[in-house]
Amino acid sequence: MEDVERLLGEKMKGKNKNDYKGKSEQMIEYIKKLRTCIRWFMELEDGYLAEQEKLRSMLDSEEKRHAEIEAQMKAKVEELNTIIQDLQRQHASLLESFRKEEADKLAFVKSYETEREARIAVENLRATLSEELEKVNQEARRFSDQLKMIQETNKRLQEYNTSLQQYNSNLQADALKNGETISKLQKEKNAMMETLTGLRDHTNSLKIQLDASRSSQQEAIKQKEELKKEVGCLRCELQQVRDERDHTLVQVQSLSVEVANYKERTGKSSQDMETIRIKANTLEETCSSQREQIQMLQHQLAAANEKLKRADLTAIETTTEYEQQKKTVKDLQERLADAEFQILEAEKLRKKLHNTILELKGNIRVFCRVRPILPDSDSSGIEGPVVSYPTSVESLGRGIDLMHHAQKYSFTFDKVFNHEASQEDVFVEISQLVQSALDGYKVCIFAYGQTGSGKTYTMMGKPQPSEQKGLIPRSLEQIFQTSQSLQCQGWKYKMQASMLEIYNETIRDLLSLSRPGSLDANAALSKQYAIKHDSNGNTQVSDLTVVDVCSLKEVSFLLQQAAQSRSVGKTQMNEQSSRSHFVFTLRISGVNESTEQQVQGVLNLIDLAGSERLAKSGSTGDRLKETQAINKSLSALSDVIFAIAKKEDHVPFRNSKLTYLLQPCLGGDSKTLMFVNIAPESSSVGESICSLRFAARVNSCEIGIPRRQTQMRSSDSRLSYG
Repeated sequence: MEDVERLLGEKMKGKNKNDYKGKSEQMIEYIKKLRTCIRWFMELEDGYLAEQEKLRSMLDSEEKRHAEIEAQMKAKVEELNTIIQDLQRQHASLLESFRKEEADKLAFVKSYETEREARIAVENLRATLSEELEKVNQEARRFSDQLKMIQETNKRLQEYNTSLQQYNSNLQADALKNGETISKLQKEKNAMMETLTGLRDHTNSLKIQLDASRSSQQEAIKQKEELKKEVGCLRCELQQVRDERDHTLVQVQSLSVEVANYKERTGKSSQDMETIRIKANTLEETCSSQREQIQMLQHQLAAANEKLKRADLTAIETTTEYEQQKKTVKDLQERLADAEFQILEAEKLRKKLHNTILELKGNIRVFCRVRPILPDSDSSGIEGPVVSYPTSVESLGRGIDLMHHAQKYSFTFDKVFNHEASQEDVFVEISQLVQSALDGYKVCIFAYGQTGSGKTYTMMGKPQPSEQKGLIPRSLEQIFQTSQSLQCQGWKYKMQASMLEIYNETIRDLLSLSRPGSLDANAALSKQYAIKHDSNGNTQVSDLTVVDVCSLKEVSFLLQQAAQSRSVGKTQMNEQSSRSHFVFTLRISGVNESTEQQVQGVLNLIDLAGSERLAKSGSTGDRLKETQAINKSLSALSDVIFAIAKKEDHVPFRNSKLTYLLQPCLGGDSKTLMFVNIAPESSSVGESICSLRFAARVNSCEIGIPRRQTQMRSSDSRLSYG
């Protein structure tokens, strides 16, 4: 550029005004230099063309990439709209099912009140009839008529009770369907969370691409500024070329004038004039070619400006599209938050319905389980089978009959498991109670029965094979699996386990490392543990070992440690009899960080010591004291349950360490389940009838929310311990 400026600033010099030859040589040299400048301009123009092609290819690639991104985002938006519509339809179906459940619940409560009033009226009628039978024995005909009327009323009540049981089974089926629906909703929420995670990753990639686009846009802006500067330089150079062209034209005109003057004055030959004319024509052609080049450069400059405007419009469109995508992502996040809120509300509704169903079933329930006949038992005696199961619609799966001295004893409970029932069948019936503990309620499940009836097998089972695992390991497995599945809803749970036994009315810590391993006289000198209840209904045992657990493996190890430390002994009823009450307690604390909800649940799983008559157990010495202590604590347990059921002012919780420890779990909104285990052998029928009578009395109690009364068709309902 400096050479061009010097060339443009150069002036023609000659020896004198009439030195045309020297001036012509200078003009030829000047024209050569101009041609060199023109070649330099052409090379510069080629560079600009290459740069423009590069910018054009970059713009085309950016347009293609933005078109692909736009198509992907449209597909994602359509997919999310489809998912949201599915969720809305599912929400509407859930609301409809909830309304139906509420209507069924109100109808059931109304029918239950009607039935209760009818039962009260029937009981009053029975009492009146009994008094009239004692006073007026001579009115036989009147007595016969009244008896027929009572029988008809009783028949109608039995039919109504059957329909109520069918309705109860339908309610359980509906509860299972609600649980499946909520689990499906949970799975759909997890799928939606995965989709949102993918969308977030895609949004991050879009942000990265947008940042790259912005950087490329900034580079394009920089190149645009540089191009503007170069265009300004080109315009200056173009103006200089125009000035030079005008100057050259003026020179040509002056030369023409000088040539004419020269012709007139000197009369030079025509050959020299022709040469000068050719030179002048050459200069004119050069000026015209430069004029064309200037026009071409102007067209290229206009095209470059148009491309820069298009690049600016593309950048604006990209920014607008990014804002729209950002708005779409925000809308999707709001919809997801709304869906999560609906899932949380559905979980609250599930807990409420689940608790309502359990309360309608009864806050205290009784299950019966019959142990299979052992190979070395006396089942092959003359008496034949002593246990049978009624097949009537009313008692199917709920009734059990025992034969003793040619007399039939019939009992009815909430559920009866025969000797073929598996551990899985038993756990399915109690799994709802385990869920209540995770929902924040106090749950107590204890196994009751004579020595050798299968209580420990029901509660603990065997570690191998897995089908023989008992209620305790299965309950813990369900709790840990459910707590992990609820983590995606924001729930965090803390589990604390403790294990103790009550031996001869003395509490022993089964997880204490300093506890003696054998059962001897020095065991009585072990540490004393005090039971304390706070105002919130929580129970604490002083100095008891409480272990934080996070997995089923940790709890299984603690159960093995406790099993090795538990007190067992030999009696005539069992080679290895549990001589203490085993109490496993799992405290569950849950916090939902998103909703700030908190739950405090307790699961007590208890393997009671074997009940047996003193005369039949053959206990003497220490075994006699153990048997007396066991029977005393079991009697205290029955006294507490009956006092609560009768709503007495004083409930004798302190009569036994067992009842005082379980005080918060035997009242209020707590859930209690009693497993009565019996042996099917004829030699054990007396103890079995005794256990079933006690269980039937418990089954007839109403604790917390009232429920239907269970009939016990036994002639004698008194429980006695020898």
